[in-house]
Amino acid sequence: MTKKIIKVVGAIIIKDGKILCAQRGESKSLSYKWEFPGGKIEMNETPVQALMREIDEEMKCDIEVGEEFDHTIYEYDFGIVHLTTYCCTLVKGSPILTEHNDIKWLYSHELSSLDWAPADIPAVKKLEQTL
Repeated sequence: MTKKIIKVVGAIIIKDGKILCAQRGESKSLSYKWEFPGGKIEMNETPVQALMREIDEEMKCDIEVGEEFDHTIYEYDFGIVHLTTYCCTLVKGSPILTEHNDIKWLYSHELSSLDWAPADIPAVKKLEQTL
């Protein structure tokens, strides 16, 4: 049986030199792992539209989506995740926890102190080397 392919987007939101890290909620798969906030791309949606919608739904704030930062394919037991991360800036509002357990603003050299979801790790490593 082939695993389903899940296309997701993640926002690397940078503010004052720090990066927004979000901890997944208890009821989610990969509970309590850290991630870049975002979610699945819906039918007839571009990755940028999906990311803006997800951040609005999950964190009640508006972002401006910049250039693509990284693309990772990771096979979980529930499916194969294709994660594309984008560099983003907050345009309006501050992140509010609706689905996540916790959020932290960290400098790039502090990111590896968190327990990241496997699909997010390549982007974390790349951020540590580039920022």
